[in-house]
Amino acid sequence: MRVEMLTVPDCPNGPVLKERLVLALAGRMDVELTEHVVDVQAEAERRNMHGSPTLLVDGCDPFAVPGTAASLSCRLYRMADGRIGGAPSVEELRQVLDANATTGAQRAAGRAGRGRLAPVERGLQAAQQAVLRSFATTGAPPGAAELESVAEPFGVPAARVLAELAAEDFLTLDDAGRIQAAYPFSAIPTEHVVQIADGPTVWSMCAIDALGIPVMLGADAVITSADPVTGGHVRVEFTDGRTIWQPATAVVYYGARPGDGPAAAVCCGYLCFFTTRATAGQWTGRQAELSGAVLDQAEAERLGADIFGPLLTASPR
Repeated sequence: MRVEMLTVPDCPNGPVLKERLVLALAGRMDVELTEHVVDVQAEAERRNMHGSPTLLVDGCDPFAVPGTAASLSCRLYRMADGRIGGAPSVEELRQVLDANATTGAQRAAGRAGRGRLAPVERGLQAAQQAVLRSFATTGAPPGAAELESVAEPFGVPAARVLAELAAEDFLTLDDAGRIQAAYPFSAIPTEHVVQIADGPTVWSMCAIDALGIPVMLGADAVITSADPVTGGHVRVEFTDGRTIWQPATAVVYYGARPGDGPAAAVCCGYLCFFTTRATAGQWTGRQAELSGAVLDQAEAERLGADIFGPLLTASPR
């Protein structure tokens, strides 16, 4: 998450906002805080500054009234209790920062937090599970004949079921209607490789997807990936429900860029393994408009399990 302070020269409320931000950010490692002094109107307009001091979270001003013009004037904030002050309260800052991180997390999970299990209607869940089981056992999506046999009891062509699954972002198709991905699996090579015990080697769409595969299958597995900054190897071994991470300092970045579209386009490319929290910070600092958080190992594992663990345990009707 990128947090910026914009002030005019010698703004008396700049230090107030800085002090409260430090308190609001205490213990958070997912935030890059920068400060800019702005003294010309053109720069205020370019930076989206609405008076001094202005706080921007991932480029947006969470306290600005819609339609407010860019300005170098002294800015006042109305508190929750109605009082007027030169900066938001610590609690208001925490609420804004937490809400922004949650929004990024929900979008990164895909479907705005609505879940990855397709509904049972029209054969959607049956087809989704057939696709997932094919990836789990063969490393590839099922053939056309298998998909038609799954769709037949529901009285719809397999192509129509796949198109609806793609429209709802349960999977992605190429221009010829072939399955490219069925979260958490990818039919196209990615940097996230999962060797399933007594099974195939598969690719996952992202780091969180990789961590969800062993839980979804109830199987041991070894995940290998690489730090986008250093190229250093990250390895996560699942054995009998326990995990070993190498290196022990490895983390996962969990975020998304602004905009609509399938998770494959909006966030999968940004959910990565890193060898250290420091390299995750370096990488996120280079990504314009990216929002999210650095997750420790337990948080990342839990998220993968929550998203993908139930996908094959439900019984389609």
